[in-house]
Amino acid sequence: MRIRALLHAVVAVFVLLCVWVALPAGAQTAPAYPAKPVRLVVPFPPDGAIDIIGRLLSERLTQIWGQAVLVENRAGASGMIGADVVAKSPPDGYTVLISSTAEVAINQSLYKKMTYVPERDLAPVTLAAVAPLVLVLVVGAGEKVKTLDQLVAAARARGKKLSYGSAGSGGVQHLSGALLDSKLNAGLTHIPYRGAAPAITDVMGGQVDMIFSAIPPVIQFIKDGRLVPLGLTVPRRSAALPDVPTMNELVPGGDFDISNWYGIYVAAGTPPEIVAKLNADIARVMKQPDVRDKLTGIGAEPVGNSREEFARFWKAEIDKYARLIKISGAVAE
Repeated sequence: MRIRALLHAVVAVFVLLCVWVALPAGAQTAPAYPAKPVRLVVPFPPDGAIDIIGRLLSERLTQIWGQAVLVENRAGASGMIGADVVAKSPPDGYTVLISSTAEVAINQSLYKKMTYVPERDLAPVTLAAVAPLVLVLVVGAGEKVKTLDQLVAAARARGKKLSYGSAGSGGVQHLSGALLDSKLNAGLTHIPYRGAAPAITDVMGGQVDMIFSAIPPVIQFIKDGRLVPLGLTVPRRSAALPDVPTMNELVPGGDFDISNWYGIYVAAGTPPEIVAKLNADIARVMKQPDVRDKLTGIGAEPVGNSREEFARFWKAEIDKYARLIKISGAVAE
C-alpha cells in the first residue's frame, strides 16, 4: 500500500510539472513589472519642454519602482525617429515613448510615407501634460516692437520677410506659423531645426526672427527680458503668462487652438496589465503636489488621465490637425 501511494504521489508531481512546463511563459510565475530598467524615449534633443517633463517623470518613476527609468533622446525627423524606436520595440513595457503632438497626431496628415502607423503600432497609456505655445522674438537695439502688429509693420517697412523657427517640419510650431501666415498673408519663412533648443538659440542670437515655443524652455528668458512674448496659441490666457494675449485676440478669425501635448505610449500588443500599471503610476506622479507646482510654474498643465480618455483625446486631435493642415496649407519640408 505504501509503495502504491508513493507511486501515485510521484505520478501526480510529474503531471503537475508537465502542466507547468506547458503553460505559456506569461502564465508561469513571472517577476512583477518592472523587473529591470525601463527606457523612456524622448524623440527630441535635451532641454526642450518634452525633455524637461520626461526627466521629471523618469526621476519619480525610478523612486516608485526601485528600477531605473533611463531617458534616451532619439531626435530627428520631427520626432518620428524616436517614435519609430518604440513602435518597433518588443511589446513588453520596457520601452516607453513620451511623445509630442507631431509624431503621433500631425505627421500622418503631412507626410506621404512614415515608417510606422501611430494608430496601429502604438498603444496609448495616458496624457501626461499639455502646454500652450507662445510666439516670442528678440528685439534688437533701437527696435520698439512689442506687439504682433508692430512686428509685421516693421518687417514690411524694411521690405523684409519674417522668418520663424520650429523644432522640425510638421510640428505644432511649424503649423502655428503656417496658420498665422495664412491669416496675415505676411509671407513668413519657415526654418526647421532638429529640436526646439537650437531654434530658440538662433532666435536669441538674431539668426531667426521669432518662434512659436512651448512655454517651459522660454519662460525664464521672458521673465528676464531677453525674449518678448507676443501671443498664445490657445483660446485662454495662461496663468504662467497672464498679461500675454491669445492669438485669437490679435488675429480676427484666427482659429488658434494649438497646444503641445505630451502623451505616453508603448508598443501595440503590450499586455493590458502592464499598460494599466504604467497608467496608474504616471497618473500618481502627475498628482504629486510638487510635480504639479513645477509644471504649472513653467506653463505646463499636468494631466494623467485614463487610457480611455486619452484614446478619445488622441483621435480628436488627429482629426483636428488634419483640418488645420488643410486650412493653413502647411507642407512637410
